[in-house]
Amino acid sequence: MLRNLFENMPAVTKNLLIINILLFVISLFLAQSGTGLENILEAHYFNSAFFQPYQAITHMFMHSLTDPFHIIFNMLLLVTFGSHLERVWGRKRYFIYYISCGLGAFILYNAIGAWEIMELQSELVAAGNDIEYINRLMAEGKLVSGSHLNVTFVNKLITAGDLMLPPEVQETFRTYIEYNYSSLVGASGAVFGLLAGFAMLFPNTELNLMFIPVPIKAKYLIGAYLAFEIYSSFNNSGDNIAHIAHVGGAIVGAVFVLVWKKDKSNFY
Repeated sequence: MLRNLFENMPAVTKNLLIINILLFVISLFLAQSGTGLENILEAHYFNSAFFQPYQAITHMFMHSLTDPFHIIFNMLLLVTFGSHLERVWGRKRYFIYYISCGLGAFILYNAIGAWEIMELQSELVAAGNDIEYINRLMAEGKLVSGSHLNVTFVNKLITAGDLMLPPEVQETFRTYIEYNYSSLVGASGAVFGLLAGFAMLFPNTELNLMFIPVPIKAKYLIGAYLAFEIYSSFNNSGDNIAHIAHVGGAIVGAVFVLVWKKDKSNFY
């Protein structure tokens, strides 16, 4: 059954599935050796000390190693909805759509985070700190020990006068470090674009969920899911999920569908 499903899967969706799973497996093996592939390919904020331009693309093929459900859920949605949209649109249009939704998720997530980093930088500079110096220390891995702030090293810098961190600025400094290390991984942004596109094109298609015995129309099920993501974007639940990225992918997907639908002769 699985073999038939894989063989009948459209080419782009199949390759996206293979790349995601392959990178996940490689990351697991490298993590055992202490070399983290995710540290290179995950996406950081534009003005983070760890940002690289290629991360805009690579992040959407990486997934959390501590939460297998992350990749399982994304790949199920990719195969379910992506396969259908690829058959409808064709390979080229589908691929452009998928990557664009992933980029849209990345840009919205980054725009908000980058603005907050700028605000934190302003507070640190106002206290007499050199941001370039702090960023260099971060890039060298000196400000963090494991997953926590290297308090001993930071205290030495304060004593030496290299960092100006009076009590009212210390929390700002910790938050600035956290934002720089914060990262985005996963195909969720692109996948939410697929969900939005499917709901707009086939709103009355009935979807069946294993734990709900009654079929639900796509416009209601996916619409409710997107509404939840919008709500979660403005209400931080501390679940380490980039809800705003999901919203970004859905918005880009909706815009593409609205534009393409104007050309009905060449849409699908």
